[in-house]
Amino acid sequence: MSAHAAMPHHIAIVMDGNGRWATKRFLPRVAGHKQGVESLRRCVKACVARGVGVLTVFAFSSENWNRPADEVSGLMELMVLALGREVPRLCEDGVRLHFIGERGGLSDKIAAGIAQAEAATAHNTRLVFNVCFNYGGRWDIAQAAARLAQQGQPINELSLDRAMALAHVPDPDLFIRTGGEQRLSNFLLWQSAYSELFFSDKMWPEFDEAALDEAIAAFQARERRFGKTSAQVASPDTRKLRTA
Repeated sequence: MSAHAAMPHHIAIVMDGNGRWATKRFLPRVAGHKQGVESLRRCVKACVARGVGVLTVFAFSSENWNRPADEVSGLMELMVLALGREVPRLCEDGVRLHFIGERGGLSDKIAAGIAQAEAATAHNTRLVFNVCFNYGGRWDIAQAAARLAQQGQPINELSLDRAMALAHVPDPDLFIRTGGEQRLSNFLLWQSAYSELFFSDKMWPEFDEAALDEAIAAFQARERRFGKTSAQVASPDTRKLRTA
């Protein structure tokens, strides 16, 4: 990795492949999700060490409720355990936790755990860690539009952007999906309009620091034009305008 290449400020990840990783090893799918928590812990620490400002992960989509009941209940139990266990570690690493998604369908126990975790990490400043739980990109756009309509506000690109669930952070620079699939799966549809996409064949439990560095290196090798030409991007005057 070049020392002069820009580090992505905001990395978003679809953590795919937990169940398939477990199935290949003749383990219950929830064992893959437990191993996935270990991978996520490594990834958070790696992002802090590399100076990434924001990490956003897709932990549980609004469509995941359709999975087998035992897998869903196992994921919920894992969520409660992880909340209690990880918060002190996140505070040690200076990580501020935000949960993004519809909280209405969550149990009182999980909702209380989420609120406590957010409050306990609110003072941390090294990394903003967004966990998208019971989240969907279409839900996000719809809730933003509904909120603006309720307030009698005009609905346009700027107002929608400010009403999105991730309005507290810039849009993702790098969007990573593991597990060999190549689709967005209703994740950050609005925010990923200009994200660089990176698809990894590794299952999420196998995704380590080296795999993260590979994705970052691929990002750093790309030219981000945002609708401009290469010549405009290379122009000193354009660079001044963009960074002003």
